[in-house]
Amino acid sequence: MELRAKARLSVDIGGTFTDLVLHVGGNKFSTKVLTTSKDPETGFMAGVASILASAACLPGDVEILVHGTTLATNSLIERRGAKTALITTKGFRDTLEMGTESRYEQYDLNIDLPPPLVPRDLRFTVNERIDAKGNILVQLDEGEVEAIALELERLAVQSVAVGLISSYINSAHEVRIRQVLSRLLPDVRVTLSSEVSPEMREYQRFSTACANAYVQPLMSSYLERLSVRLDDAGFKCPMFLMLSGGGVTTINTARDFPVRLVESGPAGGAIFSARIAEQLGLGEVLSFDMGGTTAKICFIENYLPQSARSFEVARIYRFKKGSGLPLSIPVIEMVEIGAGGGSIAHVNALGNIQVGPQSASSEPGPACYGLGGDMPTVTDADLVLGKIDPDRFAGGRLPLDASAARDAIETKVARPSELSIDLAAFAINEIVDENMSSAARVHGIESGKDVARHTMIAFGGAAPLHALRVAEKLGITRVVIPGSAGVGSAVGFLLAPVAFEISASVYMKLAEFTAAPLNNAIDRIRDRAMTVVLKAGDSAQVMERRMAFIRYIGQGHQVPIAIPVRTYGEDDARLLQIEFEREYERLYGRLIPGLGCELLGISLSVSAPRQTEFLKVPACRTEQTYAPDPVGHRNLFDATSARHVSAAVFARAGLAPGARIEGPALIEEDETTSVITSRFVATVDDFGFLVCTMKQSAENRL
Repeated sequence: MELRAKARLSVDIGGTFTDLVLHVGGNKFSTKVLTTSKDPETGFMAGVASILASAACLPGDVEILVHGTTLATNSLIERRGAKTALITTKGFRDTLEMGTESRYEQYDLNIDLPPPLVPRDLRFTVNERIDAKGNILVQLDEGEVEAIALELERLAVQSVAVGLISSYINSAHEVRIRQVLSRLLPDVRVTLSSEVSPEMREYQRFSTACANAYVQPLMSSYLERLSVRLDDAGFKCPMFLMLSGGGVTTINTARDFPVRLVESGPAGGAIFSARIAEQLGLGEVLSFDMGGTTAKICFIENYLPQSARSFEVARIYRFKKGSGLPLSIPVIEMVEIGAGGGSIAHVNALGNIQVGPQSASSEPGPACYGLGGDMPTVTDADLVLGKIDPDRFAGGRLPLDASAARDAIETKVARPSELSIDLAAFAINEIVDENMSSAARVHGIESGKDVARHTMIAFGGAAPLHALRVAEKLGITRVVIPGSAGVGSAVGFLLAPVAFEISASVYMKLAEFTAAPLNNAIDRIRDRAMTVVLKAGDSAQVMERRMAFIRYIGQGHQVPIAIPVRTYGEDDARLLQIEFEREYERLYGRLIPGLGCELLGISLSVSAPRQTEFLKVPACRTEQTYAPDPVGHRNLFDATSARHVSAAVFARAGLAPGARIEGPALIEEDETTSVITSRFVATVDDFGFLVCTMKQSAENRL
C-alpha cells in the first residue's frame, strides 16, 4: 500500500477573500478565492478543492484543519444575530444601556451610543442576590425563572444570556437558571456570564455574555453545515478554530464560546508575524496586516504579540474607543481600521476625498472586479497607478478590468475634485496610507512605544502594495515581506498552539493578602482551561502561564504582571508588591510612595507546544548579493516624483537568496505584489524573505 504524506490545512475567511494554506511533505501551497458572504462554507469548500488539486492531495490525506472566520464579527457589526434575551438580577435591567456612563466624544451634543444587542423588552430580572464575597443573601426564586421561560417561548427567543450581579465569584444561581431553561426550553441556547467572562465589572461581563448568545446560533449552524460538507467530501481529520487570543481550540469549545472567535483572523496574522520575528531575531516589530476590508497593526516585543483582556467590536464613531460594544475576552491587542483593498473612495460635501471605512467587500467588490461594483476603491487606484498586473491578480484567477477602474475613479473622484485620473488615484493611495500611518502613530503613543525603532513585517493581500510608503511616513527604515505574505494569517493558523486562556476576579488589598482565595480561584479556572486543551493535546506537554492584575488603590486600571506557576503562600504578598512596582516603574517611569496596592484578578493560559515546522535555519548563509534579471517593465506612479516611471518587474519565485533590487520596482507572486518604492532597496535573505531597507540607511552600513 502506498504511504501518502500527511497534510495540514488552514482556511481564513476574510471580508473579501478566503485564504488557504496547505503544508504537505515539506512543501507549502496557498491560494485565494473570493469569500461567499451569504454562505461562507461554499467559498470555503471551493478553495479547499482548488488547493488540494494543486497539491495532488486527497481529503483523507489531511490530518488537521485549522479555521478562522469573520462570521461572528460581521454578525455583531451588521446586527444579524439571533433573537436574544437577557436574564439578570432585579435592579440591573438597564445595565447594558447605562454602560459606564462615559462619553467617547466629550463635546458632541448629539452623541450616539451603540445600541445594546438585547432590547429592553427582552431583558428580564429575577429576585436573587449574592454579595461580593460569594455569600448568598437572597435565594433564587425559581418560580420567576419558570415564568420567564414561558414568556421566552411566546416571544420565540432563540438564545438567552444569563448575567447576575456577583456570579463571577459564585455561579450557583446562573447554573440553576440554565438548568431550569434547558428543561423547559431545550432548543434555546443559554450563555452564562460566569463561564464566558468570570470577572467583575458587570457591564463588560453582561455585554460579553449577550454578544456570545447573540452569535451562538449562527456560528453553531455554520459549523454544523461546514462539518457535514467536510464529512461528505471525505475529510476525517479534526477541525480546530482560531481564537482571538492566539491559540486554537476544538470545534465544541468554539460552539460554546463563539465570541472568542471575533478576532480570529487578525490573531493568526499576529502569530505569523511573531514567528517571523523569532526567525530573524527581531525584538521590536510592528506587524502590518492589510487585506481586502481592514488593516491591522500590532506591536510584537521579544517575539510575543501584545495581549489584552478586553476590546471593542462594532465601533460606530470613526473607530473611536468607547463607541463600540465591550467584550471581556483574551485577545491579541491591535488597532484595526477600515483600510483595505476594497475601501471605497468618495468626495464629501466639503470637496475632500475620503477613503473607507465602508468597503466593497467581495460582493459586489471593487469596480475592476467586474462583478457589479461601480464605486472606486483602493484596489482600483492600485491598478491605475501600475502597482497591479490586471492579468495576474490572485494568480490570474480573477482578471481585472483596468478601464472600469479608471472610469470609476474619474466619475466619483477625479471630476468632483478637479484632478486628473492619475492624481486622483494617487490621492486615494496617499489618504489610505496616511490613515494607516496615523493609526500606527496613535497606537504607538498609547502603548508607550517609538514606532520608528521597530521593524515592520508586512503581510496580507494588500500590505506589500502599501507597506513601504507607510514605512516612509512612519520613519521606519526596515520592512520585511515574508514568503506567503498574501496568506499570512492562514499560515499563522498552522503555527498557533492549542491553547485556552481564562480570567477570574480575585479582590484583596496586598496589605491584607491571604493565599487561599488566590489558590482557589486558580484551581477553579485551571480545571476548565485544562479540560479544553486536553481534548486536543498531550497532558505531559501542556504549558501554563499566569498573570496577576494589580493597581494602586483608587486607580481605574491595573497592571499585568507575570507570576510563578505554583501554590502560593502568605509570603507571596511581598513578591506581588515587588513585581508590580518593577513593572509600574518600567511603564510610567516612577512609583507612588505611601499608596497601598490591591489585587483585582488573575488570568491563566494553558497551551500545548506550538508548531515549529516553518521555523527552519538555512543550511548555509549567503554572503554575496547579485542583481537579478527582470521579467519585464511596467509604468508605476512614483510617490517621490509624483509621476509615472518605468519600474522593473520581477517574479518572486525566481529570486534566490542574495538577490538585490533597487526601487522603484515590482516583485510579483500569486497572492500579492511587493511595491519597492524609490527610497528603498530590497534583498532576498536566506529564508527567502524580502528585507527592504531605506537606501540612506543601507548606504550608512556599507
